[in-house]
Amino acid sequence: MADLHRSDVSGRPVTDAGAAGPTTQAPPRREGGGYSTVVEDGFSGWNWFAGGLLGLVGLFQIMTGTVALAGADYYTVPARSLVLDASYASWGWAHLIIGIAALVAGGGIVFGSMIARVVGIVLAVLSAVVNLAFLPASPFGATLIIAVDVFVIYAITVHGGDIDEAR
Repeated sequence: MADLHRSDVSGRPVTDAGAAGPTTQAPPRREGGGYSTVVEDGFSGWNWFAGGLLGLVGLFQIMTGTVALAGADYYTVPARSLVLDASYASWGWAHLIIGIAALVAGGGIVFGSMIARVVGIVLAVLSAVVNLAFLPASPFGATLIIAVDVFVIYAITVHGGDIDEAR
């Protein structure tokens, strides 16, 4: 049998550790495959995701509230046919207030505030209930907001404590 020389992938011979000559070493690797940046700099992608989604819900709510305030004739369903017998102006103010509060809470979640997480969950549940009642007037928009609210609740409750665990 022929004696083969040791070589690396590039075809250059591998030198022994004590031998003279230039050696190339790979940078040290971190232990474990699932390295998290929360440990080093307090960054959690889930907080950014939850805060961004809650901000998106806030923008959708502000748009819905503005449309309801600006023109009640936009909706084809009469206001008295909704779950609560209220004018579209009342619905508009409700959506607008929830939207502004959701934007503020989303910003707080991005920065890791515990109070903002609690407020964010409450606002997401309130937003889903309000849009469930508003469903006959705007079926597609209300369904979209409810779906995003579910993702917000999931992201905050399941992954909201990532920063707290690292500290």
